[in-house]
Amino acid sequence: MTTDEPKVSQTEGGRKDRSPVDGHRKRGTPPEQLRYASVLRVCVGAGLLILAVSFLLYMFGVPQARVPADQLPRYWSLSVDQFVRATDTPTGWGWFALVGHSDMLNLLGIAVLAAAPALASLAVLPMFARRGELALLVIALLQVIVLAVSASNLVAR
Repeated sequence: MTTDEPKVSQTEGGRKDRSPVDGHRKRGTPPEQLRYASVLRVCVGAGLLILAVSFLLYMFGVPQARVPADQLPRYWSLSVDQFVRATDTPTGWGWFALVGHSDMLNLLGIAVLAAAPALASLAVLPMFARRGELALLVIALLQVIVLAVSASNLVAR
């Protein structure tokens, strides 16, 4: 067994417990890192699941796509600007109003993945505040603000 593998311990019922979180706690991983990782893991899992399901829905045409999959080859050679004009695809956060279309639903998965670091940082803010770790609290809060402002498209060119 390498040092990276979780320690195996016997539970009361005689089962072997391979909990990586317990193994990390025994090695002194700070709880805020465990919470950050936990939130990140959930967000990434949700984002990937949304991407997989939205792809399958798009391929089966349920719900109706704005740009059906069989028409995509005619747009492959276009620049982004040309594609947006030819398909009347919104830019910025305009896609959100069209999330009911299968070809726009995949953007929801991308948005969840993009939001994962900000959500994980938000999850650890109360821990830093309770312990009075002002520097870490400010850094995490600034990270959330920077990510939110960049996602908002307020500082567009």
